[in-house]
Amino acid sequence: MDNTSKTAPGKNVKLLQHAPERLHHYAFVVKDQEINRQFFEDVLGIPLVATWCEKGHHRLLGREIEFCHTFFAVGDGSALAFFQYADDDAYEQLKCQRADRGQHISFKVDQATFDELSERIKAVGLELRVIDHGYCKSLYVPSPDGLTVEFAIDPPHGNKIDAWQKSIAHAELARWMKGDRTTNNDERPSH
Repeated sequence: MDNTSKTAPGKNVKLLQHAPERLHHYAFVVKDQEINRQFFEDVLGIPLVATWCEKGHHRLLGREIEFCHTFFAVGDGSALAFFQYADDDAYEQLKCQRADRGQHISFKVDQATFDELSERIKAVGLELRVIDHGYCKSLYVPSPDGLTVEFAIDPPHGNKIDAWQKSIAHAELARWMKGDRTTNNDERPSH
C-alpha cells in the first residue's frame, strides 16, 4: 500500500504505516460527575466502567489539583471520559467555553439503537434534534455540561459514499480553500 498522500499540488506527505486502531477516549470537563453519570448511564444507557480519583500538577493552572476521571464504555473498546475537579475555580478555568458552537462527539449506531436512544431521551423530557445529512442520519442531545452527543446511522449505500468521498477529499478541500463554496452533498434531502 502506498503511504503517500497528495495534500496539495507538488506536496507529498508520508502517512503512518498503520492508522490509529480506534479512538481511545474523548475527554470533557464536567461540573458534577454524578449528574453526568445519570445522563450517560441512566438515560443513554452507556455504562460507567472506570473511575480514577487522582491528584496531580495541572500545567495550565500551574498548581496541584484533585480530580475524578471517569470512563464510559463504547462498543469498540473506546470510551467517553470526564474530569471533575475538586475546586470550582479549576472547573471554571478548564470547562468547555462554547460547546454549543459545533463541537460534539458522534457515535455510529444501528437503527434499533437509534430508535431506542430517541425513546429514552424523549422519556426523560430532554431536548433532541434529528437531522438527515444524506451521508448519515443523526440524533443530537446535549449533556448536562453542554457537550453535544450525536448518534449517527449510515445509509444503506454508505460504503459507496465513503469510497467516493475518499477519492475526492483532497481535491474538494483544495477547492473550498480557494473560495469555491459549491455544495457537493447531493445525498442530503431537501428541506
